[in-house]
Amino acid sequence: MGDPKQPRKKYDTPRHPWNKARIDAEKEIKKDYGLKNNKEIWKFNSKLKSFKEQAKKLVQLSTEQARKEEKLLLDKLIKLNLLQAGSTLNDILGLDLKKILDRRLQTQVFKHKLARTVKQARQLIIHGHIQIDGKKVTVPSYVIKRDEETKIGYAKDSQFNDKNHPERVPDETIKQKIAAKEEKIEKPKQEMIKNV
Repeated sequence: MGDPKQPRKKYDTPRHPWNKARIDAEKEIKKDYGLKNNKEIWKFNSKLKSFKEQAKKLVQLSTEQARKEEKLLLDKLIKLNLLQAGSTLNDILGLDLKKILDRRLQTQVFKHKLARTVKQARQLIIHGHIQIDGKKVTVPSYVIKRDEETKIGYAKDSQFNDKNHPERVPDETIKQKIAAKEEKIEKPKQEMIKNV
């Protein structure tokens, strides 16, 4: 079992630390998904790699146990919404890192328009403003299941439940009102510039 004080690493680091193409790709991913450091990328890369290795192993086998494991693996990935119903082991080999990073809670909070930016989404999660199905989740890298997608929202005791909170993303109607006000302000300015 091992010493609990010294847990094993759950990810593999890159073989060559100074590969420019990889470093540039990781920078872009960190920026797009609001990740804290490269370790988060490596963790999900390792998770994806283990799914693919398991699929490659199961493709070669034709035993009863292999069929059970294949069903369990496919069910797990369908539940995480990484694959669609009726997918095969070959579809697992087609998965990429961005597909699995899209399933993170941080990304989903941003996509559900509960935060203005991906970084703000991370902050809201860590500070306990986000809940899934009535339970607070404070882990930005939590992988959202298919049935949890519609249950993401602000926590009951969060100040973000107030629609007038200054940091809350405004509703579409509020955005339209703001745009209309800005347009009214811009027209006189343009007329003044023409008159001068």
